[in-house]
Amino acid sequence: MRIRSHTDSVVIKGAHSSERLLDEVSLFLHSVRLRPAAPASGSDDDLKGRKVLMVDDDMRNLFALSKALRGRGMEVLMAQDGSKALRQLEENPDIELVLMDVMMPVMDGYEATQEIRKNPRHAHLPIISLTAKAMQGDREKSLASGANDYLPKPVDIPKLLSMMRVWLHR
Repeated sequence: MRIRSHTDSVVIKGAHSSERLLDEVSLFLHSVRLRPAAPASGSDDDLKGRKVLMVDDDMRNLFALSKALRGRGMEVLMAQDGSKALRQLEENPDIELVLMDVMMPVMDGYEATQEIRKNPRHAHLPIISLTAKAMQGDREKSLASGANDYLPKPVDIPKLLSMMRVWLHR
């Protein structure tokens, strides 16, 4: 976390460094591809300073998406599973929105969303479910667990930003 202020990634020379370098280049190219071509000037001002919790067990997803959100001035906190997300919410009561992956170890996104909703303080906290393997019924299951909205992966960044604006301004 301390190194992040200097760079998003560091590849240390070692036995698997060439594989890691390829992964990092792939992530970078993926994040460049996700950026909208030409964002309207000032269009992200309403998102600056907003605090978002990203919950996903795949570091590549966390990296690519958090980079896109931070690039728009948002503060991004991360958790690798549902139980860590609950802890983050307790430690950071000013979180304004949650991006919740559905398939995770320890506590999946459905269960984590249900647990979040049990706390009256989080009754109106916007939660957007994200899933990599979009199956028929996922949207309904996400909404039934307490999510406000649903978006399949790979995440369409402009669509996600639009969705976030809707839920943050209610």
